[in-house]
Amino acid sequence: MENKTERKLAVSGQFYPDSIDELNRYIDHFDNILNKNKINIKQIEAKAIIVPHAGYIYSGYTANIAYKYLPKNTKNIIVIGPSHKFAFEGASVALYDNYPTPLGNLEINKVLCEDLISKYPFLEFNDAVHCEHSTEVQFPFIKHYIRDVKVVEVVYSSIDFSNLSEMIYDLLQDDDNFIVISTDLSHFYPLNNAHKLDNICLEAIKNKDVKSFDKGCEACGLIGVKSIIDVANKLNFKSEILDYRTSADFSNDTNSVVGYTSVVFGN
Repeated sequence: MENKTERKLAVSGQFYPDSIDELNRYIDHFDNILNKNKINIKQIEAKAIIVPHAGYIYSGYTANIAYKYLPKNTKNIIVIGPSHKFAFEGASVALYDNYPTPLGNLEINKVLCEDLISKYPFLEFNDAVHCEHSTEVQFPFIKHYIRDVKVVEVVYSSIDFSNLSEMIYDLLQDDDNFIVISTDLSHFYPLNNAHKLDNICLEAIKNKDVKSFDKGCEACGLIGVKSIIDVANKLNFKSEILDYRTSADFSNDTNSVVGYTSVVFGN
């Protein structure tokens, strides 16, 4: 029998709970806040989302809103996030068999992964870089909302956003595919400064203006964000900002905060 390979987990039990019960309690808590605040999930044919990637206690609520928009008939979810530990040229696609989560394994679509690597010269498989939290924290949400979906993990470092944009555009020609872009916003500024910097990002997202990001947006996943905005313009997607907040909402520390947003794109 062939041995199945798994993506090693780097932040399970740290950024998100490593037990089924605790993870479900977190998501139930996020849902209860949504219901208490009477926040409705709008009708939109979603094709992609932007989500944060901090610990669930800080950014899980913001991310959870976006995951409410996952189409239930989605076959493949492609998660794209920046590398925080390794600097390298291009991007890496995980070629393991499974992606473990506390809720059970997700199957990696290796056929699609290998097809992407063969098609785009900026892609490869670099095992070392797939200890990345920006992508890892997304998969428990995915498993919670769609049990049997297949996944693809793309971790990028030094790359032009137009390369990722080309890949995403091609992937979205197939209605079976859905894109998740992972990013946090500004890092470790006093709250007022963070709001100013983050507002540059949010206005650029709202207006789908790629050039405006260069006026001071400090999102760590800016390359991925630019790429999905570029695709949204080409495919005439609407962009809807779902939530914005900072770590100060949870820590009450306004001296050094991190910004988070979630966004949905579609028709």
